[in-house]
Amino acid sequence: MVQEAKLSAALSEFARTMVTDFPIQAILDHLVERIVDVMPVTGAGVTLISPGLAPRYVAASNDAALRFEQLQTEVGQGPCLVAYETGQAVAVPDVATDERFPRFAPLAADSGLAAAFTFPLRHGDGRLGALDLYRDTPGPLNPRDLAAAQTLADVAAAYLLNAQAREEAREASDGFRRSSLYDSLTGLPNRVLLQQRLEHAALRARRSHAHVGVLFIDLDDFKRVNDTHGHRVGDQLLCAVAQRLSSLSRPGDTLARVYGDEFVFLCEDMRGVADIETLATRVVESFAVPFVVEGAEPKMAVTASVGLAYAGLGEEVSDQLLDNADAAMYQAKRNGRGRHFVLDIREPQQTKEHHPTLAQDLKDAFVHDKLDLVYQPIVRTVDGRVIGVEALLRWIDPARGSIPARTLIDVAERNGFISQIGAWVLERACSDRAGWPRPHPDTPLDVSVNVSAQQLMGRDFSGTVAAILDRTAMDPAALVLEMTEGIFIDDAGRAITVLADLKELGVRLALDDFGTGYSSLSYLRQFPVDIIKIDQGFTADIGRELFGTVIIGAVTNLAHVLGLSVTAEGVETAEQREAITAIGCENAQGFFFGQPMSNDEFTAQLAAQRAPTRFQRQMSTLPITLHRSAGISNG
Repeated sequence: MVQEAKLSAALSEFARTMVTDFPIQAILDHLVERIVDVMPVTGAGVTLISPGLAPRYVAASNDAALRFEQLQTEVGQGPCLVAYETGQAVAVPDVATDERFPRFAPLAADSGLAAAFTFPLRHGDGRLGALDLYRDTPGPLNPRDLAAAQTLADVAAAYLLNAQAREEAREASDGFRRSSLYDSLTGLPNRVLLQQRLEHAALRARRSHAHVGVLFIDLDDFKRVNDTHGHRVGDQLLCAVAQRLSSLSRPGDTLARVYGDEFVFLCEDMRGVADIETLATRVVESFAVPFVVEGAEPKMAVTASVGLAYAGLGEEVSDQLLDNADAAMYQAKRNGRGRHFVLDIREPQQTKEHHPTLAQDLKDAFVHDKLDLVYQPIVRTVDGRVIGVEALLRWIDPARGSIPARTLIDVAERNGFISQIGAWVLERACSDRAGWPRPHPDTPLDVSVNVSAQQLMGRDFSGTVAAILDRTAMDPAALVLEMTEGIFIDDAGRAITVLADLKELGVRLALDDFGTGYSSLSYLRQFPVDIIKIDQGFTADIGRELFGTVIIGAVTNLAHVLGLSVTAEGVETAEQREAITAIGCENAQGFFFGQPMSNDEFTAQLAAQRAPTRFQRQMSTLPITLHRSAGISNG
């Protein structure tokens, strides 16, 4: 009979493995060794089984038990397979006389097996495999021993699920690292890798006095392509543009896609400004040939505006070079589009007087109350109901047009006024929410606000949040603060303290753009986040590549094991919505559900939701199959 003290000790030991990073095989080996210590058996084995009855992992306490595990697989028969298929324990108290397994029993008996008892490794309605207990003398186990064995099997199944989630997460992490430096659509380096190459170019320029140039390329009226032909055609056009631009690059150049329809050439070892002007001319001229894009007839004629910035011998290469190229690109657009314009980093006075920097213009817009917020809906995937919004900073500059929110945040951070703008965004979002109708009082209506690293780590940020919550009478639980992994890199200890202070206020925390950094998975265990927002780069791949589906599935499973919710960003098609819903991702955001809208527009939409929205009606007609971990299935 199992001794209670031994069983309790074994369960406690298993519990400690739950919070460690043991691989699956190590957990299985430890399981069978401990079971032999606490159960009246001479051997134990465990097999994890994939759908289709293919064994994935096998462990055994000794060579004889291992032989019995392998024998069941070889002959395709035995108590292990029955327990897995039925979810019920199987007892074979006398192998020599049992007639249920005519192929397995004689071979097992000849090898010294006298009795076997098998218990399914259960999780919910599913099974992972089975635990086998072997004895070298016939006879039954008493009811208490049988119950204890099933308890050990159930506990082991829970730990194995956790280990599986970790292994899936590690595989996903490898994918994250591969994808963190390259654009998933075009395969070009992304902004992160471009920044690294720019820093490398700066070091080389200081050592070797090399010339460095940057071209900032922006497609003219690209929004009209998406609006007219749809995002699928727009994506195909971007890929065609990337391919054509790549054909113009020299060895050693970096061509990156940095945002939407924006591309950047980083050119090192230039002989002079004439070299980069020549490249800019070739870029502009290359757009004279229309693009052949499937789904767009006739051929698609597109132009591009190009901005140039250049650093000569001995001159400092920095982020300012990229900013100047960006400013030059906007000047090219003002000059008539489809052309290029040069800003030379050696002539800062020209830049200051005739081409006001984006930073100064943004600061002026803030002072004169020219900034605004727009709200993009976040919906519950199972029924399409809006459960929150993300507040996005909006500024429409008379000369430049609408500037992307991320560009505004980046500029404000680099120029030291992100805290002021960030506080304004937070208070405005909380104030706006106070005026929103609640068509579904039983459904949450959260407002998510992006918080930069500088803002979060600034002076008394939690105090600022507390004061804003007090002034606006905002329910803290309805406020979600979104941050990227960058806040954890420089000073993780302080980040933990600040986040703990925010949690004390009752606000919730979201890890934004999950998967674009270098150590994403470790943050989930170290920091008190509530929500994971999967970066749109992975969502874009779902339905097109198995990789994207695997990534989102692994992240969703891991999040659910840790008690976190998941939001998929960048959902633009019905196929993507169906895919993330099937995986079990509970919330989503993207153009498929709604574009960012003004406070007045969003308020009107909420007021109209007392009747089902178009999207909710559409949802009700779609078959939904959620991942088992979500606990819901309909078809």
